[in-house]
This record gives sequence, structure tokens and C-alpha cells, in this order.
Amino acid sequence: MSTGTIAIVGAGQAGGWAAQTLRSEGFAGRVVLIGDEPHRPYERPPLSKAVLSGDAHADTTHLLKPEAFDALGIDWRPNVGATFIDRAAKQLHLTQGEHVPYDKLILCSGGRARRLNIPGADLPGVFSLRSIEDAAALGAALSAGKRLLVIGGGWIGLEVAATARKKGMDVTVVEAMGRLCERTVPPEISGYLLQLHTTHGVDIRLGTGIEHLVQSARGGLTASFTDGHQLECDAVLVGVGLVPNDELAREAGLACEGGVRVDSQCRSSDPDILAAGDVATWHCEWAGRRMRLESWQNAQEQGIAAARAALGIAVNHQPLPWFWSDQYEVNLQIFGMPTPAHDVVVRGDRNSSSFVMFFLDAGKVVAALGPNAARDLRFARRLIERRTRVDAAQLADLQVPLAKL
Repeated sequence: MSTGTIAIVGAGQAGGWAAQTLRSEGFAGRVVLIGDEPHRPYERPPLSKAVLSGDAHADTTHLLKPEAFDALGIDWRPNVGATFIDRAAKQLHLTQGEHVPYDKLILCSGGRARRLNIPGADLPGVFSLRSIEDAAALGAALSAGKRLLVIGGGWIGLEVAATARKKGMDVTVVEAMGRLCERTVPPEISGYLLQLHTTHGVDIRLGTGIEHLVQSARGGLTASFTDGHQLECDAVLVGVGLVPNDELAREAGLACEGGVRVDSQCRSSDPDILAAGDVATWHCEWAGRRMRLESWQNAQEQGIAAARAALGIAVNHQPLPWFWSDQYEVNLQIFGMPTPAHDVVVRGDRNSSSFVMFFLDAGKVVAALGPNAARDLRFARRLIERRTRVDAAQLADLQVPLAKL
């Protein structure tokens, strides 16, 4: 396919990479990029770190400089939403009443921050973090000497907690589950994160939640915990997960299951409609199950794959999952999908600032993670992707170079 119209709903990282890829693959037709934000496509990971702290301007998150973006020659629609997909007529209805015809449609609509269903969740001073505007609003509320309550001990919550501590705030993190990042890391890493944050002065409350929030007499907020405790704070960050924006797909009759169901070619149940990024769910061979992968890597790579598939190029989107998080002086990276069923081999001292945990299945490395171990994890990635059978003793021996394995 070299001509016609390809419409992209969602101008975030996945949508931006899809648009770029269409042009780099030689598509000369019309590309309509529809985004409900005023910004050109940008990356979200810096929002909880450098942008929130004020160390980087929001413009640094943009995928392309303005002149490079303009050179793509796309029909960019900022501050516009899609309201309906007419699959029979192959038309996309927009909020301004316009109908955009399409030959192929790529859904990159991402997700939105999950809201708390408690009294006081909409009070001034309660923030979420998903967009540039969110980062600006939250950043204005972070100042030394004030107290921040973080609801949710996942990645967003912990990154914001670290940023707030570096700005001199008192920080309390509340997590309803029994450990930090329980859904994504093994207990050893949850423990490592707990120690990391408590060492930096964060008050961590596990196994409890928030019943309600009210305005306090001094102008801040009072949080009432499910265990009976109360906490006075100046601001609240809610980081309790993401809800995929799959309503447009559902209303169009596309198969959805916690997101838009796609195959490894990013095709939905309608072969002319594809999906990528946080809104897409597919069978991940590395995990052995259907999943959505909320990561910088997947937004980029699946956006590229969807664009190529829309052009009729054969693709097989099965990237090895990769995630990282920066907190204080620690860069934690995860490759693969570790599970309790895997055999664990530790390389280095788990009580030090740098080590690697390898997860083995039948003698093969299937996942690896660790703090401040970028070089070793690059080799670990190769072991995983090549499905190399390794000797556990050699893997743990610091005297044996990973390159040798």
C-alpha cells in the first residue's frame, strides 16, 4: 500500500512512531494524526522524573523537533477526539463533526490514570500523572517542607516519591497490597525498593488504603486510612494504575479484553483496524499469556509494527519485554517476565547497590532484573533472546564474564 488514507487515533508515543514509520517506509498517501492533547507526540517516562523535578523542560519529551515533525507532511489534528468508527463506511467521526475516511485505521489511544472511587477524590490538591499538564500541575505543588501523600506503591508512585524527596518534601506512600510493585517484581526486589525508599526518609504504609479525603482546617488535606489512622498532607498523588481507552473500539464492535485484542501483526478483529501501545492486548510469547504491556519500549516498537503491518509488510510483534525505572541514584531494569515458578540465580551481593537476579526455566535464562547493572543486563538480554542454556554456578560467579556464557 503506497497511497490512500491512514488515520491514527492517539498522538502519543505509539501514534507518533506509527506516523514516522509510515513515511520512512515510503507511504506517500494521506496520514491523519488525531490527538486530544495540544502537544506533538511525546514520551511520558520523563514526566515523573526530570520534567516533574524541573530539571528538564516539557519540550524535551517530544519525539521530533518541530521542523522534523512538519517535514513528515501529515495532517495533524491537535485537541481533537474521535467519537465513532463507522466500519461499514470506513469513516472516523471526530469531535468537531468531521468525518475522516480511511483505508487503514491505527488505534493508539493509550490509557488514562485510574481514579479513586472514594469521597474527596476530586478535591483540589489531588493529582494524577499522565500528561504534560498533569506534570506541570503536580510540579507546582511540590516544594520543600510540605508533605506529599502517594496512593499506590507501583512504579509511578515510587518515582514521584523519589522526585518529591529530592525536592525536600516529606513523603508517605500508601500501598493496599502487601509489598511494593507486587504485580511486577519478586519479593526480593519489593524488599529492595522498600529499603531504598525508607533509607531516603519515605514513610511506607503497606496493606492499607485510603477511605476518604477531606479539606483540612489549615487548607491542606486530611486522609483517613482503612486501618483508622489519619494523615495531614499538602498534596496527594494517585498512582493506582491505568485504564485503557478502548471505548471507541468497543462501540465499534471490535473484540476487546482489557484493551483492544490484536494479533502479532497488530490487527484487531477488523483487519483494516490495527492497535498499538497501552490500548492493545496481545498474546506475548515471552509471558505465555495475553497482556497489555505498559512500557516505553512497547509503545515505540508496537507503533512501528502497526504502521508496517498497515502497509502490508509482514511483521511479528513479539519483543522481549523491557522496563526500567529511575529512583534516586538507582536505575532498575527488567527484561522478560519473571514468575515464582522460575529458578533464581543471583549474581553479586543482593544487599549492595548493584546486582542481577536471573530467572531460569529448564536451565535457560528467561528473565533478568537488577539495579545499576546495565552492562550485565545487556548480556542477560542476549542470553534470553538466544534461549541459551547456562550453568547456574557460572552465572552466579562474578569471575566468569557473562560474555563468555
